[in-house]
Amino acid sequence: MKRETTTKSTKKSIRINKTKVILIVFISMFFGILVNAQNYRKVYGYVKNSYGQPVPNVKVTGQENNSQTTTNDKGWYVLEVSVVDSTINFVHPDYKKLTTKLESFNRLDVVIQPQKAAQNNVEYEVCDEVAATPSIRNKSGKRKGMMLYACVGMPAPAQNWNTENYATIHENGFKNVRANPLSTFSIDVDNASYSNVRRYINQGDLPPVDAVRVEEMINYFHYDYPQPTGVHPFSVTTELARCPWNENNYLLHVGLQSKSIDKSELPASNLVFLFDVSGSMGMPNKLPLLKRAFKMLVNEIRPADRVAIVVYAGAAGKVLDSTPGNEKKKIIDSLEKLNAGGSTAGGEGLKLAYKIAQENYIDGGNNRIILATDGDFNVGVSSTSEMERLIEKKREEGVYITVLGFGMGNIKDDKMETIADKGNGNYAYIDNIQEARKVFITEFGGTLFTIAKDVKFQLEFNPAQVKAYRLVGYENRLLNSEDFNDDTKDAGEMGAGHTVTALYEIVPANSIDAAPSVDELKYQEQKVVSGKYSKELLTIKLRYKLPDGDKSRLLELPVKNRLVRNTSDNFRFSAAVAGFGMLLRGSEFMGNTTIDTVLNLARNAKGDDEEGYRSEFIQLVKTVNDLQFFAEK
Repeated sequence: MKRETTTKSTKKSIRINKTKVILIVFISMFFGILVNAQNYRKVYGYVKNSYGQPVPNVKVTGQENNSQTTTNDKGWYVLEVSVVDSTINFVHPDYKKLTTKLESFNRLDVVIQPQKAAQNNVEYEVCDEVAATPSIRNKSGKRKGMMLYACVGMPAPAQNWNTENYATIHENGFKNVRANPLSTFSIDVDNASYSNVRRYINQGDLPPVDAVRVEEMINYFHYDYPQPTGVHPFSVTTELARCPWNENNYLLHVGLQSKSIDKSELPASNLVFLFDVSGSMGMPNKLPLLKRAFKMLVNEIRPADRVAIVVYAGAAGKVLDSTPGNEKKKIIDSLEKLNAGGSTAGGEGLKLAYKIAQENYIDGGNNRIILATDGDFNVGVSSTSEMERLIEKKREEGVYITVLGFGMGNIKDDKMETIADKGNGNYAYIDNIQEARKVFITEFGGTLFTIAKDVKFQLEFNPAQVKAYRLVGYENRLLNSEDFNDDTKDAGEMGAGHTVTALYEIVPANSIDAAPSVDELKYQEQKVVSGKYSKELLTIKLRYKLPDGDKSRLLELPVKNRLVRNTSDNFRFSAAVAGFGMLLRGSEFMGNTTIDTVLNLARNAKGDDEEGYRSEFIQLVKTVNDLQFFAEK
């Protein structure tokens, strides 16, 4: 009996041990999978050559764990790499091997260079310039005819080389409130980045990383903020909730609404249309689209308004004298006669347009140049610094400038944005006739009529409530703290009925996450906010000038630390657009953002969407998903 009991006990012990072993194995496998998943991430981007062409069939490998993939026919790749990978290799038989460091963000675009070939023991570059026609020379001895490229070991570059330029953007990081309690920036009502990004995606590509300016994508959309009722021409709206891409943090939504003005009450306009009609504007999505777009604007102007037309190509010239708005047929006939050809005397065109605007100046009116171009200024006043000085001088004389970009392959985005910023204007990119309608009809007042200039934000964060913060976007609009009170510092302009939205990701003071470290300050008195200000999260300050004013006015608003559970459509949709922008950039700050989280936010925040812009955004995100550019992390 005792032996039988012992045997049963032994069997029971064996079963328990087997169960423990199975459980241990299962747990080990589970955590192994979990750890393995956490030790890998997706990196994506495109590979192009020095002519801007995509390079297919490039072998892309992670150097440490030998993970590999190849680029598709558009030069795109998605690679799963170990978190310990510090370098990625790009290899193609016709190009030099490229090894580059892998940064903390998830997108990596590269340019690879052609190999050198050996012939008769003499090295020469793979590509050599040759004539497309027999050796025909003109009287000066120069070879005539279009030039092509003969290349050894690689295909000839396409004739429509991509020479688009974008200013480099280094994303804002988190700031420690103890060391940096103030965040100061100029507003931005430009929205060219969104329509340009849309153009890329609709062509089946992702945009270059520096073409993605997140604040311009957010501000492309109109948000439902209340109209101003006080002495200031703005209303300020704030909303604080959990951050959708990082639940440990807060997201602060700040909305600025300018006063809407009925079209009949707007001041008379003295407009000068400045059109690029150089050879690069001959494509259907450039000059022909430009003509159709400006017909819309001409139909909106009133008898009291005036329009002149200046064009530039090999030289600048006046096509139409300043003409009253009731002579629409005369203005439209001048538009119809425009043709493309020649090089780009952009600087001379600007000078002539300013001269005509000054000659027809309307006191108290809207004196404005509307520049329409693909952005190429290669003859005349061509350097950015020269143009800046010219535009800043004319701005002080009361003539502003709006910039509209057209077409693809030749966009000089960085230069066009600079012109608009320095000229107290705005910058939009028109990729189709629907966008032209948005700029010239739906947002007519905001596009053409400034109600406030040099508009600046400054937020002071309370260290008792906030450990760190990050401004989402506005990288090229940051100002020094002391610039806020300096009325000589230029800042952004706001048109009638415009909205401006800014987002801050905030690390609360009680967060276990570490803030960017700074050494303890030796000479500064460390104060902890207490008393009546202790519950305030931050204070928002806004400075602006009236269009004809030189002295700024101040608006101030404290924000309590109160989280909203049921967020507004404004909050959710702006967060969706910000998340999409961070995905496109491969941002190191995008947290748990995926295509699905962007779609869920946007679908639940579409609202009335009378013009259909939010529905279009949802379709755009779905297009990216269908193209499988992004894999789940």
